[in-house]
Amino acid sequence: MSSFPRRLLRAALLDAEIYEEVEADRSSIAQAFVVVVGAGVAISLGRWLQATLAGVGIEQRLFQLAVSFLEPMVLWFGGSAFAFMVGASFFRGPETETDFPEVLRTTGFAFTPAALSAFAFLPPPLLGMSIDFFAWAWVLVAGIIAVRQALDFTTIRAIGTFGATTVLLWMLLWGLAKAPALPF
Repeated sequence: MSSFPRRLLRAALLDAEIYEEVEADRSSIAQAFVVVVGAGVAISLGRWLQATLAGVGIEQRLFQLAVSFLEPMVLWFGGSAFAFMVGASFFRGPETETDFPEVLRTTGFAFTPAALSAFAFLPPPLLGMSIDFFAWAWVLVAGIIAVRQALDFTTIRAIGTFGATTVLLWMLLWGLAKAPALPF
């Protein structure tokens, strides 16, 4: 079994075997949680510094700080739940054998590359935005690998599951954002 820092490095390097390892290790859920909290801290830091350099007011920065910190947690838990539901039912393959905690553990480690978002403030703005985009693209690829390993899928099924999960998450969040404006 790898040490936590080694697990992080292997997860960031998209090593499929580390995702298998954390899938099987029930005690790694705490480490997965730490990865997601660390991602929230890194994203919050990068966006806070970005907004500060742009001259954004303190109230807006505090709101953005809270949202940036919570974003990975919502994506992790909600995305894992949807990935488990969609993957274990609609995209289920002959080898699929999983449970929700396995999906949580693997997808938690997929947030490792989000640590780069701490550098999203770097000037010029195009550089910072590029770093943030690259970090999220890396998280997306790691997420597909995590889903593939947790659900014992082919890569195509993992991409389909990840795509369906993304649509479901977007619909849920959009619905929650629009619900207060709807007349009841």
